[in-house]
Amino acid sequence: MHYHDSDDLKQLGELKQLAPTEFSAFVEFDKIVGREGGAIPRKYRELIALAVACTTQCAYCLDVHARAAKGAGATREEVTEAALLAAALRAGGAVTHGALAVKLFDGAPAAKSAGARP
Repeated sequence: MHYHDSDDLKQLGELKQLAPTEFSAFVEFDKIVGREGGAIPRKYRELIALAVACTTQCAYCLDVHARAAKGAGATREEVTEAALLAAALRAGGAVTHGALAVKLFDGAPAAKSAGARP
């Protein structure tokens, strides 16, 4: 069994049947990524989507947005930079959460010594 198989997308029809209102809302919302005429040009919208797909680790999104980025005129170098920028930001999130972990650790009560009575 493969976890990422393009045939899995055929299940979207079933999702549409099971929750038509929610599915329709998702589809309409998703259209903003590839829209033309926004302040952010389509190529950059697709590169942003590609970077987000790298951080969310959505193989299907990577497939869709890599193709769309190419179609919008992105280069291999731009796709690579977008992926590495996403990796740097993801790593940055881990580092800043590490700082939060230390802060929370420092604010936690000290452990009781072994053998100490409450």
